[in-house]
Amino acid sequence: MSKDSRRLADSNSQPRNHKLETDPMAVQIKKGRALDSLNLTPLIDVVFLLLIFFLVATRFAQDDRELPLQLPSAASAMPMTAEPTELVINVDSAGQYMIGGERMSIERVEVVLRRSVTDNPINQIVVIRGDRNVAFQAVVSVLDLCTKLKVPSYKLSTEAEAGS
Repeated sequence: MSKDSRRLADSNSQPRNHKLETDPMAVQIKKGRALDSLNLTPLIDVVFLLLIFFLVATRFAQDDRELPLQLPSAASAMPMTAEPTELVINVDSAGQYMIGGERMSIERVEVVLRRSVTDNPINQIVVIRGDRNVAFQAVVSVLDLCTKLKVPSYKLSTEAEAGS
């Protein structure tokens, strides 16, 4: 077989992509193998273990406070503080008091406020929201109760003026 016939036979046995050879702008992309060796299974296992740990730890923290124990007494004992929550006292334009959507007298407000301060003597926050048309004495009565019961933090709620 002559050289020309061998060359012709080789070109027939292996088809060539003439477009790649003739197009100078063609880009060949080589596939990397880095992602083939990346295994996410251990990472997912660790995430699930952390999730389970925090779910269990949170549940035990709640259970500790709910155990029916008779604790010993001490002269200087302070109650365990609950999670701080804001107690919002609303005073409507008629001078009526509302806590949690329930209308109540100033005496009942004092009972609720005293219980809240007893449950959380250090971190209790009271927010007083008085209607702009209410007689100021109704708001002052709530401020006076907060001072009388030694509420650690109380504040008046207002709205920002239009345009400021």
